Amino acid sequence: MTKVLVVEDDAQLVRALRINLEARKFEVVTASDGNTALRLTAARTPDVILLDLGLPDMDGIDVIKEVRESSGVPILVLSARHTSEEKIRALDAGADDYVTKPFSMDELLARLRAAVRRREVAAPTDEIASVTTEEFTVDLVAKKVVRNGRGVRLTPTEWHLLEILITNPGRLISQRKLLLDVWGPTYSEHTNYLRVYMAQLRRKLEADPSHPRYLITEPGMGYRFEG
Repeated sequence: MTKVLVVEDDAQLVRALRINLEARKFEVVTASDGNTALRLTAARTPDVILLDLGLPDMDGIDVIKEVRESSGVPILVLSARHTSEEKIRALDAGADDYVTKPFSMDELLARLRAAVRRREVAAPTDEIASVTTEEFTVDLVAKKVVRNGRGVRLTPTEWHLLEILITNPGRLISQRKLLLDVWGPTYSEHTNYLRVYMAQLRRKLEADPSHPRYLITEPGMGYRFEG
């Protein structure tokens, strides 16, 4: 059973989420503030987190940052903050998705299922088990990245994006295909998501992120991996 941690201080919304999630066989754990959310994340190891940004004791962005110090659990933000700047802040902090309130329950459930699928992507075949460059090594079976002798922590979304690119070396993958494969049909036009996540991957993997050697952009077209 997939365990969902709902971090939200609106009791009515928490009740609606619990009813809908439990009806679909999710296990639901709830927290009404950031500190409780952090404690439950460590103690209960949820499979996915639904997180409101406007919490009574701390900003949800800070919750994301603290969770990301030790966990790659998918985080879906639920927020009344509508601006692009707020969305980018959440994604930059490590969120995997951003749902603006008010939202359709069907849409939220679809995004939740997509987040779970991204985390449970099947291990690749033996055809490509690992990729090694001068800067980093990617073990596709163990789902690990090592750079300069140290492990690199990637979020599930970052991993999925990198996996698609490195298993298609030299091939240009269109923006639309990446958006569909990683985020689903709802996001086919959200090219800003790609820009944010590619920037994050370059910061973690490239020696000079502003002049990438491996994760290459073809402006207006897509991205490719050069090994």
